[in-house]
Amino acid sequence: MSALLPPNPITATVPFDQDGIHHGFLRLPYSCDSSAWGSIMIPITVVRNGIGMTALLTGGNHGDEYEGPIALQGLAHDLDPASIEGRVIIVPFMNTPAFHAARRTSPLDGGNLNRSFPGKPDGTPTQKIADYFTRTLLPMSDYVLDFHSGGKTLDFVPFAAAHLLDDGNQQEACIAAMHAFNAPYAMTLREIDAVGMYDTTAEEAGKIFVSTELGGGGTATARSAGYAKKGARNFLRYAGILTDAAPVLEPSIEIDTTRGDCYHLAEYGGLVECLVDLGDAVKTGEPLARIWPSDRSGTAPRIVTARSGGILAARHFPGLIAPGDCLAVVAEVVSGG
Repeated sequence: MSALLPPNPITATVPFDQDGIHHGFLRLPYSCDSSAWGSIMIPITVVRNGIGMTALLTGGNHGDEYEGPIALQGLAHDLDPASIEGRVIIVPFMNTPAFHAARRTSPLDGGNLNRSFPGKPDGTPTQKIADYFTRTLLPMSDYVLDFHSGGKTLDFVPFAAAHLLDDGNQQEACIAAMHAFNAPYAMTLREIDAVGMYDTTAEEAGKIFVSTELGGGGTATARSAGYAKKGARNFLRYAGILTDAAPVLEPSIEIDTTRGDCYHLAEYGGLVECLVDLGDAVKTGEPLARIWPSDRSGTAPRIVTARSGGILAARHFPGLIAPGDCLAVVAEVVSGG
């Protein structure tokens, strides 16, 4: 099918097949009021040393999530080609327009990059970026690491994640890579909606894929950025690409959200009072939060209770919530808790 598609307009200013370290851009032509012959310049670094596996590391898929960009900027600056065997492709700000606007979605077209795959070469800017990754960068890659956190609307316990897959061998390799990343938590995951996701496209292409959720609230802490920096290097060591040392491993708690009752979505809007903090143990039927009316006083709150037991792995971040928003995720503790 891809042979019938027109070529993608994005061009790379870096070589992919030359040894050494190369910093440049993925240049996407974009004509607008402020620049008639302008371009979207997406930073990219390629580090190569001989023949071997390729790892594709991405941050800023959503523009208000910062642990990945911090870790990947550091890696692009510090990685020594002599310490690797193979190739590392680093894209710190995958959705550059959204990143510069500190938004989850692109200010150019409203596109959510992680719901725009496999993309379109003749579509919106967001769709063109997705198509370039689908048809150019993913085919080059063997291992793929995509950094996420909760952005402005969610907060998470810091975890690396792998998905349930139809291919058992691929799933086993993804789970092993997730454990090698070595976040404080390791989550086996089933998405609420996997349609259009970068994750799904990479996995359907047979890649060993790991994602993360390392914090939230539209910022990064020293601790959450540290998890990202350590995890990126551990991931490359697991892939056999970074040869400087063995992975740095610390105790990790294995959690699971493949059950359908782990996601708790708000049915009422209002002021959220959390009754459980991230990482706290939760029992089935225990109150998770009160939702107070935001338009009157003297009225009793709505109580949201846990439909399953485990730990609070994610929570709504702003103080106000609307119907349909994700209020909480309760994950089952599999081991290490």
